[in-house]
Amino acid sequence: MSSINTNLAAMTALQSLKGVQNSMAVTQERVATGLKVNNSKDNAAYFAISTTMKGDVSTFKALGDNLALAGGSVATARKGTEQIGKLVGQILEKVSLAQANETVDRTLIQKDIVALTADIDNVIKQSGYNGQNLLKAATNVTVVTGISRASGGGGITTTSFDFAQQDMTLVHTAMAAVDIDNAGETAANLATQLSNVEAQLKVVTNANAAFGLAETRINNQKDFISKVADNFTAGIGAIVDADMNQEAARFQALQVQQQLAGQALSIANQQPQQILSLFR
Repeated sequence: MSSINTNLAAMTALQSLKGVQNSMAVTQERVATGLKVNNSKDNAAYFAISTTMKGDVSTFKALGDNLALAGGSVATARKGTEQIGKLVGQILEKVSLAQANETVDRTLIQKDIVALTADIDNVIKQSGYNGQNLLKAATNVTVVTGISRASGGGGITTTSFDFAQQDMTLVHTAMAAVDIDNAGETAANLATQLSNVEAQLKVVTNANAAFGLAETRINNQKDFISKVADNFTAGIGAIVDADMNQEAARFQALQVQQQLAGQALSIANQQPQQILSLFR
């Protein structure tokens, strides 16, 4: 049946054209943004997953910055203990010289020891980083290394490890107590002082090793979470990024469909004209 009131062919062609135009709008948005999932209406599940993962990536980056600060502080402390170790080693040499040779000028050697001890104090004071000095107290430091998320999208918990600060002020105090320029100094006393300096050198060496271990752990974790963040970013891209080659091909196909739908609508709209020709 042909009708001048209801043109079913035109309605069908118009719906087809609207569908093609809607698809073109979606494709144009994907091309403009580079995303196939821009919001929850595009794909609610993927949008929720990507949003959570993006939050985790931001957390990883913040943790990386925190680890960089912690690593800088530990590296500074490690270099400080290295320098203190060298200074204590020089004091050990001078005490050994005083013990081995009674003819040396102990007054002059003692002045050198006093100067070296002052240098140790300066190194301790100068080994701070970002307001933190790990050589002034013997307390534990907690370093947050990452996050762990429960399965099923549950909450997150942090991972961490502890390391001990190394109190080098005690070493400085011990070196300040060394005195070989004493009129009543005996060989036994010199031997005791030598033993005490050797013991402090061991303390400094152990402190340096402890800082080295902590620095290695921090650097390893910083490298790991950087890789994890990159992996998360790649995963997000896999579920929300648009395939630009595919979208370009789709856009060209839709342009052809739009032209055909327009022609179909034009043909459908000519049907009433054909009905009028019957009455001429």
